[in-house]
Amino acid sequence: MIQLLIFDIDGTLTDGKITYDANGVETKSFDVKDGAAIEAWNKKLGFKSAFITGRSSVIVDKRAKELGVTYVYQGVSDKTAVLAEILEKEGLSLSQVGAIGDDLNDMKMLAQVKLSFCPNDATDEVKKIVNHISTKNGGSGAAREMIEYALRAKDIELKSLWL
Repeated sequence: MIQLLIFDIDGTLTDGKITYDANGVETKSFDVKDGAAIEAWNKKLGFKSAFITGRSSVIVDKRAKELGVTYVYQGVSDKTAVLAEILEKEGLSLSQVGAIGDDLNDMKMLAQVKLSFCPNDATDEVKKIVNHISTKNGGSGAAREMIEYALRAKDIELKSLWL
């Protein structure tokens, strides 16, 4: 059973666009439905999650804190090494992990975990190796779709999380 979910950020929890204002301040947009599902996974159900991203942004830390994300790793070049570190801390195996990513830097990690997802607009290379391709694009509910899939496998009634 899946106990830990790993999320890439850019192109997965966001649409992949990075916007800078005139002062060089970066902005990202996150989907509220993804957020509600991540928060339910963490806070209502007590499972663990991690944001592992190749870029660094204070916005990611803020979003993770809001959603109760257990681990946040930014500026990561080797996502599998970070995953191994988390597994050791939690006493989990790869068979207990689900992950979602959209690009080449996610492939090695996605190939290792039990449940691998990608957004519908992921690169073709990623689509070829994952267990499931979401019907939703990155930043538009793809992460929620993965969470709902994992919860159905646990026989958890989805509507009970939001009532």
